[in-house]
Amino acid sequence: MTILDRYILRQIIEMFIMGVFIFTSIIFASDTFITLIKQIALYGIPFKVALMIIILNLPAVFVMTIPMGVLLATVMTLNKLSLASEITVMRSCGIGINRIAKPIFIFAAIMCLASFFINETIVPITTKQSKDLALWSLGQKNIPEGKQNFIFKELKENGNLKRLFYVGNCKNKVLHNITVLDMSKPDAIQVLQAQDGSTSPAGWEFNRGAIYTVAQEGKILNTTFFENSVAQFGIDLSKELGQNIAKEHNFVSLFKYMMQNTGLDTTQRNVNLVQLFDKLALPATTIVLVLIGVPLAITPPRVRYNRGFLFSILILFTYYLIRALSISFGEAGSLPPFFAAWMANIILTIAGAVMYYRKVYTIN
Repeated sequence: MTILDRYILRQIIEMFIMGVFIFTSIIFASDTFITLIKQIALYGIPFKVALMIIILNLPAVFVMTIPMGVLLATVMTLNKLSLASEITVMRSCGIGINRIAKPIFIFAAIMCLASFFINETIVPITTKQSKDLALWSLGQKNIPEGKQNFIFKELKENGNLKRLFYVGNCKNKVLHNITVLDMSKPDAIQVLQAQDGSTSPAGWEFNRGAIYTVAQEGKILNTTFFENSVAQFGIDLSKELGQNIAKEHNFVSLFKYMMQNTGLDTTQRNVNLVQLFDKLALPATTIVLVLIGVPLAITPPRVRYNRGFLFSILILFTYYLIRALSISFGEAGSLPPFFAAWMANIILTIAGAVMYYRKVYTIN
């Protein structure tokens, strides 16, 4: 490694760390933090559990922010060198753009492999743990210990009442004097009464009670007595278990999963195929963004202000706009899954290659 390589890499690494921190903080402050508040407010998930869920999702965020950090580091570093006329001095000494950009591309390749490694080994594990923790917490329903005569309700999608829960008191995680008014069925109402019970990941457990089925006109259709009964209230676990299947697998295991589950509906199969190709496309974004970032970062002599950060934001906005649209079309079946996952990379690679060629072989 030459002095030039060390000089450029030192600045790239410093700016990369700052960039990853900035973009991770932005994602946390916008999307993730809002999700945390919703989970606490809507589902009664304890703050510590919600915070742990966010921490478990951190590796998936890093996979997205690593390309952002590399782009920011590339553009800011080269733009700074260009404004200080160091790029001009290097070129006058016979050091071309290709040689200047060499350590940056090597660093981008290393970060590409690191992103792929995290996405293939760490993200599937933490995503599975995050989902299991969320389902467990939602199943627990966070009943307040020691509180007496409290109720809470579950609403339908249209805002109408679906179930009403009344609990006499909660002591040592045991619910006493429970009444559940279930109006989820359109033609009848069920009233469940139990002396005690508890919540668990399997659902609500009731002991020594009865279930009354009442018709809409008020007639009791039947009565069922039980010693023990388990019911799932508050969340449709089947839907939750079907989410993020692709993120819980690496490339090889997801491919095997799709081969073993050939009976999936077309929409779910398209989603899985797009996610399969995206496991390769997303890490490769690191190199693509550097390819387009290098020529944009080298400022012409007449420009005397730092436009690196602005260029980084514009490039990222363009990339993720194209990515979001192509993936949406791919999951809907309007685009082939491969092109849906790689469309943004293909477009930016073509644009970056043209700009890079012009910058290298044209004197500015």
